Amino acid sequence: MKTILFVAWLAFSRFRIVIPLRDRTAPSVFAALDRCFRILDGAPTYVLTDNEKTVTTAHVAGVPVRNQQTLDFARHYGVTVLTCQPADPATKGGVEASVKLAKADIVPTETNLRPEYASFVELEAACQAFMDEVNHREHRATRRRPATVLAEEQPRLHRIPDTAHTIAFGLARTVPENTPMVTFENAQYSVPAHLLGARVFVRSHGTGPDEQVIIVHHGPAGPVEVARHHRARPGSPAVIEEHFPGTRTRIPGDYAVKARTAGEAEFLAIGEGARTWLIEAAAAGTGRMNVKMAEAVTLAKIAGTEAVDRALGDAALHGRFAHGDLPSILNANIRRTTTHAANETRSLTQGTSAWAGLGAGPSTTSKEQNR
Repeated sequence: MKTILFVAWLAFSRFRIVIPLRDRTAPSVFAALDRCFRILDGAPTYVLTDNEKTVTTAHVAGVPVRNQQTLDFARHYGVTVLTCQPADPATKGGVEASVKLAKADIVPTETNLRPEYASFVELEAACQAFMDEVNHREHRATRRRPATVLAEEQPRLHRIPDTAHTIAFGLARTVPENTPMVTFENAQYSVPAHLLGARVFVRSHGTGPDEQVIIVHHGPAGPVEVARHHRARPGSPAVIEEHFPGTRTRIPGDYAVKARTAGEAEFLAIGEGARTWLIEAAAAGTGRMNVKMAEAVTLAKIAGTEAVDRALGDAALHGRFAHGDLPSILNANIRRTTTHAANETRSLTQGTSAWAGLGAGPSTTSKEQNR
């Protein structure tokens, strides 16, 4: 996935900021600038930037013509936007050095042997780690840590508005309290579940098959892109599974077994065999299920939970749900598991006493003896 690195540099303190962007559009750049001001806890008087189309629409006799949206943004924050001389990187040498460092440390290259990022979140984490490192180590020119010098510079920065400049972020939408979906141009798009009831901004970017719908939320840290979808059609919502934590794919016949009464909870506590019995017995239309479940709970207290759970599993496997089936299976299992063990005083070999009378004649009675 192609990404853009937004790099800012505060001239006095040498404090560096690196923010990854998904595109170069004006809303993305404005969101990065807003986040930059909030990281600095203030805004400088001047913002010096490249001659991007988001800032300069044309040059007339060498004079840059400002983008009207950029001017609206600058007025909102009380800053003046200036652009560098074309093809003259020396006018912004400090930020060029920051770009060089950021690319060398963050962008995967054959030199640094950094692997490709698996997600945009990983790239954001890498940028944050880079800022923490460079801003808390001694700068070569000042011999001081930029984070320490920034604390001295902040009183000279002017305050920024509590709310971001949102006119370029798109149409405002309120996320419903019960489902993380917003409607935009007759189609629905998902947002992270933690934004239930929050206000977001939705806009489209691009044309044709590459058109995307971008959703931005303005929180305490400034505007942050929270979702990006391909254009959806009415009746076919665009959904990201991660926006619905704790949910599972609904499959017909795959019921979530959940106890609603104390008796049901006792029965299901027997084990997996009880759960299987419940599903199969219900599918077979078994009558008086509550009575049979209560009988199973009673048997578990007598014969043991493990034995009854196994008997319930056998009953579910063979479709035996009639009255008396469970005790019958339980007794059969107990008989099957009865074992005899031999020891030093007892042998399992059959005795020979039954063979003692083999070959002997019939016994005579006392009358015959008297004769």
